[in-house]
Amino acid sequence: MPKIAIGVYGLQRWFDGDFAPVVEVVRRADEAGIDQVSITDHVVMGEHLENYPYGPFRDNLEAPWYEPVTALAAFAGATKRIRLSMGILIAPLRPAVLLAKQLATLDVMSRGRVDVGLGLGWQKEEYDAAGVPWEGRYGRLEEQVRACKALWTSAPAEFHGKTVSFEKIHAYPRPVQSPLPIWFGLAPTEKNFARIAELGEGWIPMENEPEKLAPLVDNLRAAFKAAGRDPGKIDVRVVAPYVFREDYSCDLDATLAKIPALVEAGVTVVEFHPLYLSSGPDDLDRFFSAILAAK
Repeated sequence: MPKIAIGVYGLQRWFDGDFAPVVEVVRRADEAGIDQVSITDHVVMGEHLENYPYGPFRDNLEAPWYEPVTALAAFAGATKRIRLSMGILIAPLRPAVLLAKQLATLDVMSRGRVDVGLGLGWQKEEYDAAGVPWEGRYGRLEEQVRACKALWTSAPAEFHGKTVSFEKIHAYPRPVQSPLPIWFGLAPTEKNFARIAELGEGWIPMENEPEKLAPLVDNLRAAFKAAGRDPGKIDVRVVAPYVFREDYSCDLDATLAKIPALVEAGVTVVEFHPLYLSSGPDDLDRFFSAILAAK
């Protein structure tokens, strides 16, 4: 049976642009039995939204993007059991040692409830504004994760790479979880699957149609097996394949009907967005009950 996640994208619209009340939405999700909460990352936005590689971009330049680690820390303080994740955190925009500190602290403050979601983003302008090279971002991501793991597991820690290097470094606190689960939002290529198999525990694909996703998950399992890891322990989180009516409203029942096929394809966590599937805070109990019925 899949676990159920909610994505908090856009929920400030329910509260006249105020994101702070979303903490209460997550607290209610925790109380209802939702397994995981996810938040999306953009540090800054460039103007060329037409370069979004997955179709029309869903928002405009005035849309707020809340910093994930900060928001998840607020969620952690209001909840007891729901797991905290990102979909995804653009890792190369943060220095590796700072990223290690932020994630370790979040795991400590949540008593071991973090599922790290890392990726690369899609905007060169975002990298340019942060003073981080766009070229070589895959290698930078790999080195960040390896450096984080060194800081989380040894002291003094040592790491020498092209983009990050240190020795005789002490970093505390360490995460409660060992290993701290890392899920990657990367394109389904052979090289990326090898990266995930070496460095991670899960995958956050953009593809969410079961018939297209199933062979990709099989390829990821093969990469885990080739790396000497158990392919039966891979986590895969996808956004539910929403079914829209002619009036552009979302048909939740038709959407839920697709969940068994997703599970058959290898999905372990299905994410739903209250913004699209619930009419507001007064509708949350019904919404949570409906999506939890998919478990």
